[in-house]
Amino acid sequence: MSNLSSGIQQLLYTDDAGVDVANKYLTFVVENQIYGLSIQNVNGIIQMQEITPVPELPPHVKGVINMRGIVVPIIDVNLRFGKAEQTYNERTCIIILETEQGYVGIIVDAVREVMEIPPENISPRPALGTQNASYINGIGRVGEKIVLLLDSKLLVGQEMAAYGDKLP
Repeated sequence: MSNLSSGIQQLLYTDDAGVDVANKYLTFVVENQIYGLSIQNVNGIIQMQEITPVPELPPHVKGVINMRGIVVPIIDVNLRFGKAEQTYNERTCIIILETEQGYVGIIVDAVREVMEIPPENISPRPALGTQNASYINGIGRVGEKIVLLLDSKLLVGQEMAAYGDKLP
């Protein structure tokens, strides 16, 4: 794992009771766009590994992995967003999310950092008349950067509810 990923892992596993995680987001890149997920929903970051395909799942659900004895479904975020499939490289990794249905991994192009984005720097997502972007929770402004903040439950919850019975 890269030094950046291991540094982020340390931030994710901080057990200090005084640390406020409400405004902290793990940021990652998908096709040169920065996205963020609340670190409250992030369980960890792992390197790419062999994924076992499962028949009859949509193309963006790549299959499952064995993570310390737990079967974890894996979703490719590029495909989930309707983008072209990317070639995985040394920066590609899997972010493990904790959901009501269990653990789910999402493949991202690269992890960036944990950012604090105060509520006053977050705008609601614009009403663009599309249901496809319903997983966008808000738009964060960090200096000149725009970070699309995702709702992890909406990003992966629908797939797990719809296809969970087909997963081992």
